[in-house]
Amino acid sequence: MRHPLDLPAVFALRRLVIGERVSLVHTHSSVDAWLGGFAARRAGVPVVRSRHVTIAVPRRRALVYRLADRVVTSGAAVAGVLARAGVPPAKLVPIAPGVDTRRFHPGVTGAGVRAELGLGQAPLVGLVANIRGSKGHDYFLVAAGEVLRTEPAARFVIVGDGVGFDDVRRRVADLGLERAVTMTGFRRDIPEVLAALDVLTLPSIRSEATSQVLLQALAVGTPVIASTVGGSGEIVRDGETGCLVPPADAPALARAIVGLLRDRERARAMARRGQALVGERYSLDASMGQLTAVYAALLDTRPAPSERGTRGSGG
Repeated sequence: MRHPLDLPAVFALRRLVIGERVSLVHTHSSVDAWLGGFAARRAGVPVVRSRHVTIAVPRRRALVYRLADRVVTSGAAVAGVLARAGVPPAKLVPIAPGVDTRRFHPGVTGAGVRAELGLGQAPLVGLVANIRGSKGHDYFLVAAGEVLRTEPAARFVIVGDGVGFDDVRRRVADLGLERAVTMTGFRRDIPEVLAALDVLTLPSIRSEATSQVLLQALAVGTPVIASTVGGSGEIVRDGETGCLVPPADAPALARAIVGLLRDRERARAMARRGQALVGERYSLDASMGQLTAVYAALLDTRPAPSERGTRGSGG
């Protein structure tokens, strides 16, 4: 699939769809949405397209979504972006990513991670995300410096890797935060990392859809703070399941962190309400149930096999 107008790829995909008796095609990105969408249409099978991010879509680029019978978005905020681009609202189905509650649950312990980091009982605040400009690492570090003025025992951890890793590490040194901030790089033990935190922050400054890490933190019972970007507000109901702060506002983030560290009972109560929300609406089973319902509805209305062969006989 070399580019959106790769006709040999369209024909090859169509042959594959027909040869393997594919019932439905689900695409996720740009080039595959064009090619897979055209191939599925030529083969007479329904198409589902996913959209995972809140980056604006110009109206002239929304045509690809018209190839799909349904567009699954990772939350209401993403659906709003597409509706404003001209995608018919009847096609849009918001389904948040599901959390695997067998891995992320209240029984997970962070004791091993805290011991590894040599933290003891120190308050620990974290940012777990791919390290790139949109995640707000710089504001997290500025906020950390402000928190330390009133909570000198607090410690901070940045978990993840990415194109901005070295820049963030230099920023830690420039701000004189080496003693208080640990950068772990990429880790696989995210349930245990989240359980080790007293507060999980996600200070994104742009393009945040429905965040996996916010849901995962709440699933293990960790209090959360997020910026009012994208779909974070669908999960974090300010004062109820967590705290919301404006994007690119380090002082506001610092105040929210201090507030949760000083009022642990309030923080735990919000986390418990968030945990209940995850179990009710955002578990992996709940998300898969919603997605398979979309598939089933489309398959119930598709043409009979003989009609499919007629519709897909060209090319």
